[in-house]
Amino acid sequence: MGGGNDTIRSNRFPYFAESLIVNNLNTSSVTDKIQKLKQRARIIQLIRQFFINQDFLEVATPLLVKSPGTEPYLEVFATNLKFDTGQSTPAFLTTSPELSMKKLLAQGAGNMFQICKSFRNGEGISDYHNHEFTILEWYRVKADYTHIMQDFEQMMMFVFEGLGRKLQIEYQGKQYDLSAPWERISIPEAFERYVGVSADELHDVNALNLKARDFGLNAQKPLSYDDAFYWLFLNKIEPHLGQTKPTIIYEYPLSQAALSKTKVTDSRLAERFEVYLAGLELGNAFSELTDPVEQKQRMMAELQLREKLGKTKYELDEDFIRALEKGLPETGGIAVGVDRLVMLLTNSATIQEVLAFPIDQMFATG
Repeated sequence: MGGGNDTIRSNRFPYFAESLIVNNLNTSSVTDKIQKLKQRARIIQLIRQFFINQDFLEVATPLLVKSPGTEPYLEVFATNLKFDTGQSTPAFLTTSPELSMKKLLAQGAGNMFQICKSFRNGEGISDYHNHEFTILEWYRVKADYTHIMQDFEQMMMFVFEGLGRKLQIEYQGKQYDLSAPWERISIPEAFERYVGVSADELHDVNALNLKARDFGLNAQKPLSYDDAFYWLFLNKIEPHLGQTKPTIIYEYPLSQAALSKTKVTDSRLAERFEVYLAGLELGNAFSELTDPVEQKQRMMAELQLREKLGKTKYELDEDFIRALEKGLPETGGIAVGVDRLVMLLTNSATIQEVLAFPIDQMFATG
């Protein structure tokens, strides 16, 4: 923008400093924040370089869309797009760039990645959540979820090498080993090991409810399958994950993987995995579903559940379904929370420590 950059730049730093001072940060805290922001910038540079070195295309997809993802438990930020004709149409901030990136994949764009902002409303403010957050997504064609597991390990090795760091880190007083290979455990194995639920009982809603009550669930009515599954997972399994090195937990029940392929050898499971370290979920990956008919059925069911749960209503992204009809190549993909990754690598206890403008400071009340 010509000579305007200097003016913009000079206005930003005073606002940043004022924001920190207004929120009662002392000089040492301001210095610590700036150092962490410098480390954050370096980490993101290294992530970007890793994918550039592998000839991935960096893309930039819209943050403002007509139809965001259909995840039933995520709330969105809604607005109106106004035209000079006086007309307007509903618009939404994306919860993920996934659907837009897959439209590019269907056009033949090939391996790609993106580092961008995403938005999720109604989640509250906590040590691990910010309504606006930075997400890394990448997609590798002619690949499945096992290739993405390898990508994640290799990316972390590259980042640590670039930082001049050893693969053993300390986070909040505890030591972790990030060397490959990472721990891998399937959902059926985890439920049998930590909850005492067999591979067959895993798919039985009554068995899960009984086990949850054994562990102290106090509910007047039986939980739905997904609620019972997650009560057990969050309370009895998640605390064991990523406690000495990163854990890849894979093959979730099909009902919890709306954009993932079904496992070939067990149609009750999906080719999905998540990565955990130090109690933090860092990434969520799929062998991407390519069947447009099955995908539309799953997404319509999710939209119906959204309505039942009282979430913001919007239409199905028909352009995404048409992209699948054109043909999505066999692809593995993942979404990674960059802010949480930076937390770990800078030994920060909260997400607010690695954000220049955390929501709780910008919208402080009282």
